[in-house]
Amino acid sequence: MSAAFRTLVYGNAILLLMLTTLMWGGNTIAGRLAIGEVSPMMVVALRWVIVSSVMTVTMWSRIRAEWPLIRASMGKIVLMAVFGFTGFNSLFYAAAHYTTAVNLGILQGSMPMLVLLGALLFYRVPVRPLQILGIFATMTGVAMIAAQGSLETLLKLTINPGDGLMLIACVFYAGYTLALRSRPQISGLVFFTVLSIVAAITSIPGILYESAAGILQVPTFKGWLIILYVALGPSCLSQIFFMRGVELIGPARAGIFINLVPIFAAILAVLILGEDFRMHHALALTLVLGGIWLSERRSKAATQVQG
Repeated sequence: MSAAFRTLVYGNAILLLMLTTLMWGGNTIAGRLAIGEVSPMMVVALRWVIVSSVMTVTMWSRIRAEWPLIRASMGKIVLMAVFGFTGFNSLFYAAAHYTTAVNLGILQGSMPMLVLLGALLFYRVPVRPLQILGIFATMTGVAMIAAQGSLETLLKLTINPGDGLMLIACVFYAGYTLALRSRPQISGLVFFTVLSIVAAITSIPGILYESAAGILQVPTFKGWLIILYVALGPSCLSQIFFMRGVELIGPARAGIFINLVPIFAAILAVLILGEDFRMHHALALTLVLGGIWLSERRSKAATQVQG
C-alpha cells in the first residue's frame, strides 16, 4: 500500500465510511438487478465462496496462529454466521423479488433501533426518553413502508411479502450485531474470514432447496458481474473499510454513518432502476433517520457529560 493511498484514502475515516455505506446501499440495487439473472440462494452461496476463498488465502497464517481461540468459540461463530451472514443475505435477496430497492434500503434503517431494543431486552442497557421517542419514530417509518403508505393496508395487517422478509432479515442482523458485544477475542480480519467460511458452508442447503424446487438458476454473464460486485464490494472491501473507520474514529462515531445506507439506497434506486420515490417513502425515510438522530443525539450528550 503506497504512502499516498494510505494518507488520502486508508487514513481518511469519513471517506472510508462513506464508501462503505455507498457499497451497502448499492447492495440493494444488486439484489433487484439479480432478478432473472441468478437465483437468490445461488447469489448467497457464490458470494461467500468468493469472499471466503480470497480471505482464507490472505489470512491463512493468522488463522493457524489463532486457531485455538477460534476452535474454543466455534459454536458461537457458527450461530453468528448463520444469522448475520447466511440468514440475513438469503432473506435479503429473496425479498428483492417482491419489493423495491427503495423499500429494502429504508427498512435497513430500522436495524440501529432493533439493536437498541435488543440491548434493552437482553443486556438491560438503559433507554432514555429521547431514545424511546426515536424508537417510536423509526418503527412508525418502518410500518409505513410495510403498509406501502396505506392506512387501510396497515389496519388490515397485510404486508408485502418482500417487506416482511426484509424485516425478518433486519431482526437476524440485529441479533448478530448484539452478539458482537461478546465476540471471540480474535483479530477482526480473522474473525471475518472464519465467519465467511461458515457462511459459504451453511449456504449449501439453500442451493439444495432451490434445486429440489426447480428454481435454481445458474448465473448469466450479467449475473456473474452482480455476484462479483456483491462479493468484492459490500461483502469484502466494505467490511475492511468499516473496520478501518472504526479503528480511526471509534465505533460510536463510525456507527452513525450506517444511517447513510437508506439514503444511498433510495438515490441509487431512483437513478439506476428508475423506481418511483413517493411521498410515503420520503416521510418514512424522515421518520427512520429522525428516530436514529434522536437516539444518537441523546447518546452523544450522555457521552459528553460522562467525559
